[in-house]
Order: sequence, then structure tokens, then C-alpha cells
Amino acid sequence: MRRLFPVTHETAAEASAEASGADVTEREWELGELAEAYAYPEVRWPWLRANMVSTLDGAAQHDGRSQPISNATDMRIFGVLRGLADVVVVGAETVRQEGYRPARAREAFAALREAAGQGPAPAIAVVTASLDLDFSLPLFTSPLVPTLVLTGAAAAPDRVAEAERAGARVVIAGDGVGIDPARAVRALGDLGHTRLLTEGGPRLLGQLIAAGVLDEMCLTLAPMLAAGDAQRIAGGPSVPVPQQFGLVSLLEEAGFLYSRYGRSGRQSE
Repeated sequence: MRRLFPVTHETAAEASAEASGADVTEREWELGELAEAYAYPEVRWPWLRANMVSTLDGAAQHDGRSQPISNATDMRIFGVLRGLADVVVVGAETVRQEGYRPARAREAFAALREAAGQGPAPAIAVVTASLDLDFSLPLFTSPLVPTLVLTGAAAAPDRVAEAERAGARVVIAGDGVGIDPARAVRALGDLGHTRLLTEGGPRLLGQLIAAGVLDEMCLTLAPMLAAGDAQRIAGGPSVPVPQQFGLVSLLEEAGFLYSRYGRSGRQSE
């Protein structure tokens, strides 16, 4: 792994060595280094970041799953981002397709989470209008931290009751059957969750972008071509004007690019 941006004395020295033809050996970053590289900004309001992976031709999935276009380092960063988050926000379809399980406590992050006033693992918050979920799965019956279900006030009462019987905490974040993204972010903040992470899928990410509540994008660009009709990382309605984000950091390993972009001006509010 090597850092391409921001440029430091170390990265400048590596670039100079490469230019001279020297053999520059990449090294695996320590967990603490990755945690520092992806640390949340020091803000009091809920900060929502997304973590997604895409091929060179824009595919967010292959055969309906993201795993085939990922790699070991991408999964390592995936784990670091979860280790830093208070809550992981995910769409119901992604829960079904990817076989989501409860987040687990990781010894490597225990001291860091305790110092930040966090619990042993992030909660999973499932966004769903229909509550068409299998509430007998471990995600609902045996999480380390109770799973949250984000839905609207018009959700079917019997499904809400079933979710609560399974041990989930139902959070109303909309007046209809679906959620209002801005209201969902506020609701999570009211529960004490200020470090928010979403792992999609594309439909949910598109809703968050359209609502203007996404603060940061962590995007892995895989050196692969998938073709076909796979979804992009975000779908749904377009925004009136493309939102401007600025590059925060860029890492590289084996042709994979691990980028981090922040919404322009947000950190200075």
C-alpha cells in the first residue's frame, strides 16, 4: 500500500525513487495507520460517509454481489470503516443479497472505540419501507448491539411488531411508508450516533445523495471491467446540479485505488 495523496515527504521520496528506476517495495499498512487515514472529522453533528467499490467501467456489482470486484485490502478497509463507525446504514435489498450479519467486536478496535465513547461494535440500521425481512436471522435475533430498522410512519403495524418481537429497534424516519433521508440522519444523531457509515446499496445511496445528506465518499476503484447491465454505485433520480466533492486522500495497491472524498465546505460549517 502506498499513499498518492496528500503528498508527504515520504510519498515524495518514493516518487523520486521510482522516477530514478529504483525498486520501491510496497508495505502493508498497520491497522492503526488505516484508522488514522480514515478517521472521522471532529464534528458535533452526524457525519455520513459511504463506502463503495466500482470497476473501471462503473459496475458496482457482478452477479448481484460486490465481493467479486473487491480484494483483500478493500475488505480490510471495509473492516476499518466499520470499526470507526457508530452505526452502519444499509438498504434492505443489500441485506438480502449480501447476507448481512451483525457487526462483531474486534479486539484491535476495542481501545479506540472505548476512547471515543463507542460501544464494542457498530449497530446495523436497515432502511426498509415494506419491512420485508427475515426477522429470524442472526442480524435481528443475536446482534451484539440491537439492530435498528429505519422505516416510515405508514409501515405495516404487523411487520413493525414482528421486528420488535425479534429484538430490533424500529425508528420512524418518515411520514409515509419510506424514510426521509435527512430525518433518518437526524434520528440516528438523536440516538447518539454521529459517526455514520452507509454501505449502500445503489438505491439507498442515490436517495442519500439526492437529499444532500452525504458528507463523504470512500470509493475503491477496482482495475476490472465487468460490462453487462450491473448497477452503478448510486441510482435513482438525478440531482439538479452535480454536487462538488474534494479529494481527501488516495491510496494504491496492486492497481486498486482507495479514494476518500469530502463534500466541499462541510467540514468548515
